[in-house]
Amino acid sequence: MKHHPSWTALRSYAITAGLACLMGVSYELFVFPNAFAPAGINGLATMLQYLLHVNIGYLSLLINLPLVLLAWKKVDRDFARKTLVFVLVFSAVTLVLGQMDLSAIAYDSGSSAILGPVAAGVVSGAVYGWVIRQNGSTGGTDIVAAWVRKKHPEASLVWLIFSLNAAVAVLSFFVYGCQFEPVILCLIYCYLSSSISDTILKGGKSAMKFEVVTRQPEELSRQLMQQLRHGVTVLQAEGMYSETPRSLLICVVNRHQVVRFQEILARFPDTFACVSSVNETWGNFKHVA
Repeated sequence: MKHHPSWTALRSYAITAGLACLMGVSYELFVFPNAFAPAGINGLATMLQYLLHVNIGYLSLLINLPLVLLAWKKVDRDFARKTLVFVLVFSAVTLVLGQMDLSAIAYDSGSSAILGPVAAGVVSGAVYGWVIRQNGSTGGTDIVAAWVRKKHPEASLVWLIFSLNAAVAVLSFFVYGCQFEPVILCLIYCYLSSSISDTILKGGKSAMKFEVVTRQPEELSRQLMQQLRHGVTVLQAEGMYSETPRSLLICVVNRHQVVRFQEILARFPDTFACVSSVNETWGNFKHVA
């Protein structure tokens, strides 16, 4: 079933707004009650809220609105609009929840100080990954990164992001009473958030790609297609050492089929194969016609 373009766009904006709500609730329930700063610009805003008692909703708007304008002019307008939706909804949620007493449901260390940052990091990573998939961002360094990548595609932002997160971790030591615990909690948050968002961005349709050099392409392809139910692509190749013609088979299979694939290859002792991971697959992958 195909969706109308306007409905698809509306759905994408709705998902972005919902993710912003989730992020705002996560901050109120898991971040603020546990006296630690998350990663990035919001980490700095969290510490300013702690020191100045100014709601992060106002600080997020103050920081991100100029950056959204930069994205509108220099990056991509759809990206800028969705980022603006996220920033506005996140700020609104934190402003509204900031006026409410959530002590009955907020997690404030309890029996383990680590659980708050763990929960917040998981939520943040999921939100970040899915917002990027909507062609939006959570604001802050994401906008700067998008701008730099468009202007200098070869530039590496790893050290920029690492430096910002390191600065947040170091500053949190002084902001939260010269204690090491907020620094450790910040690092845990950063690690979980990065790991989960990376997994989401890579996609859930991971697979394995086999490249097989063989003299028996027809028979090997037939067995692979019949037993694994995946298509095979055949290319003509030549062995440079032996200077003899070969066929190169390319086949992408599910991870659980690797052992079965190897069993089939064992029937063809003169074949050579290499295997690599595929982060995501598109199109008719699961079954051959």
